[in-house]
Amino acid sequence: MSVCKSISATVLAVFFCCATLLGAQAEPLDRDVLEPYIVPPMSLGEKINDKGVWQLLNSGGAEAGYVFETEPMAPLPGFSGAAINVLVVLDLDGRFLDAQLISHNEPIFVSGLPEKLFYDFFKQYRGHSISDTLVVGSPYGGGTEGSALVYLDGVTKGTASVRIAHESILAAALQVAREKMGGISSGPPAYPDRSYEEDLTWDDLVSQGIAARKIISNAEIDAAFADTLWEDDDPEAKDAPDEPYLDLWIVDIGAPSIARAVLSKSSYAELQDFLEISDTDEPVLLIETGRHGLVTENFVRNTAPNLISAEQGGFPIAFRDSDIYIELNDTLPETLHSGAALILRTDRRLGFDPTAEWTLKIDALRAHGSFQPEIGSITVETTHVTPERFYARPEVIKPTPPWVDAIRNRATDLIILGGFLLALTAWLLFGMNRLAGHRFFASVRLSILAFVTVFIGWWGQGQLSIATPLAVARAALEGGSYAFLLYDPFSLVIWGVTLLGFVLWGRGMFCGWLCPFGALQEFAHHLGRMLRLPQIEPSELWHTRLIWLKYLVLAGLIILLFRAPAALDKAIEVEPFKTAITTFFIREWYYVAYAIGVLLLSMVLFKGFCRYVCPLGAVMAIGGLLRGRDWIARRAECGSPCQLCRVKCNYGAIKKTGKIQYSECFQCLDCVTIHDDEKRCVPLILAAKCRKLEVPAE
Repeated sequence: MSVCKSISATVLAVFFCCATLLGAQAEPLDRDVLEPYIVPPMSLGEKINDKGVWQLLNSGGAEAGYVFETEPMAPLPGFSGAAINVLVVLDLDGRFLDAQLISHNEPIFVSGLPEKLFYDFFKQYRGHSISDTLVVGSPYGGGTEGSALVYLDGVTKGTASVRIAHESILAAALQVAREKMGGISSGPPAYPDRSYEEDLTWDDLVSQGIAARKIISNAEIDAAFADTLWEDDDPEAKDAPDEPYLDLWIVDIGAPSIARAVLSKSSYAELQDFLEISDTDEPVLLIETGRHGLVTENFVRNTAPNLISAEQGGFPIAFRDSDIYIELNDTLPETLHSGAALILRTDRRLGFDPTAEWTLKIDALRAHGSFQPEIGSITVETTHVTPERFYARPEVIKPTPPWVDAIRNRATDLIILGGFLLALTAWLLFGMNRLAGHRFFASVRLSILAFVTVFIGWWGQGQLSIATPLAVARAALEGGSYAFLLYDPFSLVIWGVTLLGFVLWGRGMFCGWLCPFGALQEFAHHLGRMLRLPQIEPSELWHTRLIWLKYLVLAGLIILLFRAPAALDKAIEVEPFKTAITTFFIREWYYVAYAIGVLLLSMVLFKGFCRYVCPLGAVMAIGGLLRGRDWIARRAECGSPCQLCRVKCNYGAIKKTGKIQYSECFQCLDCVTIHDDEKRCVPLILAAKCRKLEVPAE
């Protein structure tokens, strides 16, 4: 094995050995770092767990929600290999109060697109609930009308990074919801089926348990307060122990058939008008005919009743007054008409399921003493459930995986790219010699490179970068996921063909035919020739020295990956790809000056960056060790005495011996053209002359 291959293999081994090491998961940030992100009058409370979940406190110091970072809980790697860290603030109902970007290393935003676009993206979460089905992008195949999906606007050219951040937010938020707010539904709630009709009477409601009754006698209340300070503070209970203290009826009237059976026409109409506005609310009718009542004299309409609470599955139900005028159906018993009635409501999106059993709690109060009395209370509980037939359960809409959305969004581009790559691969594999010998080969090649520059580069944003191999290594280092590769299917297809090219041709498939910036350099070279600029041709000694520079650059990036990853994003700017291809030269002046300088250099030094500096080219050269064949035909005379191919090779990839140095070969096919040309190949010319000098035997 040559020295070049030995050193290349060593660099490759170091690269992948380091990538197999496991790194530590990101530690949650300290209080002093997080506090500035909390908007007053809210404040940061106590830390709840070791994953970085904190209490959110309101202005009165009461718990109002949760604050957490996405990186410690859902460290999905971005395109730099590092996770995107977002601060998320949820209220107790599972609604996003805020989402703010804390840190990221996404190459497209670090020194490409305006970073403000990334920060602004997260503002869209405010006001949405984790019960909403949130997706990034535009609706596929139609508009949003009637859709259960909530679409968030992505960022052009940065959609892949945005999707990764979105997945991180949802993964972390749902983890908090399951652990801290288990009563919150993470999918579409059940809702009253308004198409279902059933004629019901009050007797039907009672017999089927749709109208549930709870009776507590005075004696039972006395027994509950026995042996307490308040046991003798209700003379009425002692005078009539068998009389009802509480006679409570519970009816869930979300279903139209049930509401119609218990309400008058006017109250039913008012309720339906209310539900048209608050279509996610579930109304519950309470009727109390005992002496307890439903509220105290301090009760304020349209607020939570001060004597009533509820829970389901161990989690509270947020009931509040609907402020609806209640008039009961004339068919109901007279005793109900004389009782106290209240219609409470709760939002089904917060996890309330009317068809599952839930518990209503009523506080019974007693006062001891006449001056600043001491108040004692006991809680009376009763359960309720409404039959399933009155409700519809929508099919849970599961958003398609982000990588599927990415493919759909770029379906046309992928079809064009696939057709081009298939044709190019087949042409180079089965018709390479015919292509190289074509009379218009130079024009054909430049046309292909123009397509690569415009379609694959500027339009498709398919410029491969050293950032991807380094991100893969970082994911391996930190035990992360490689799913980020799926967010950019266009580039992934090019990577796939490039890896196939390693086996068939070495580095030449990508570096010679598929690299947009490499194509720009080739065009710059031709422009320099047209302008008759003097060309720099390094001596063989200097060429041999300079080709090692790209391996040193690659080694430096690998060292930064493991020793100073924060500096890696800037160091990757040694590649001018982002400036020239991704952002169309619209960047800070020094990036533009560097990219233009590289192209100007190419006008006098043929593809100097590709040959001597490009760290991705170094990876490609190392990957070329996978090449399974010597695909360029050679003759015994190549190198001795003929040196024409070596002299004409602009890349310096042919040794004096005539052997091809495939780690430096860009598959330009110039030597193949010479090899098959009877007018240029010296061995063929000499052989033809010999045939002419042969005299036929007499």
